[in-house]
Amino acid sequence: MSGKLLLVRHGQSTWNLENLFTGWTDVDLSPQGVEEARAAGREIARAGLVPQMVYTSVLKRAIRTEWLILEELDLLWLQVERDWRLNERHYGALQGLDKAQTVAQYGAAQVQVWRRSYDTPPPPLGADDPRHPRFDRRYAQVPAQQLPSTESLKDTLARVLPCWEQRIAPQLRADRDVMIVAHGNSLRALVKMLDGLSEDAIVELNIPTGIPLLYELDAKLGARSSRYLGDAEAVKAAAEAVRRQTEKRA
Repeated sequence: MSGKLLLVRHGQSTWNLENLFTGWTDVDLSPQGVEEARAAGREIARAGLVPQMVYTSVLKRAIRTEWLILEELDLLWLQVERDWRLNERHYGALQGLDKAQTVAQYGAAQVQVWRRSYDTPPPPLGADDPRHPRFDRRYAQVPAQQLPSTESLKDTLARVLPCWEQRIAPQLRADRDVMIVAHGNSLRALVKMLDGLSEDAIVELNIPTGIPLLYELDAKLGARSSRYLGDAEAVKAAAEAVRRQTEKRA
């Protein structure tokens, strides 16, 4: 037996709302994102699920989402582990740029490659760019060579996998129910691994903000089944909104 696994992408952030490439930029939730996080907590409670261990990234949009979910569940006392390896994919020099304007400048095909190809990263940040994580004190204990200046989804999976194997998988094997509150791409990396998706299939996968994804796992931590909690049509619409983020604004 193994525990159940809940994956939750943080609620809408202020830069999601403004349609900006975010990556490791530490922006907060929008008002809609706050409500999405609370709604996620209510859906988890409605499903009768009680996580026993929680993991988040070290970015405040994931941390605040975790707080709000646990508040809805009356589990603010629960043990939480924060790990930089669960951060969003690093978008390099694209961080802070408007997605639609980037399409206008570089073309939809190039931006789609940067945004959704499996193994092609965006242009990197320069080593002296103030946005580089080596200047952020929260990563002071991380070896400099491990801090990215840009990442592909393949790179993100390589970063997330040791966290999964070292920290998360042992809890699940001990039959504990685990919740991970993270980001679109760090969660896509986990879904690729859990579902055994191809590189082509993962490129097409869209994970909506603030909607819990429940996995039932086998003894080897392979996916027996998975489903989003909540209304199926609302989930479909939210995933479609993610897909359309690079379309030009009217």
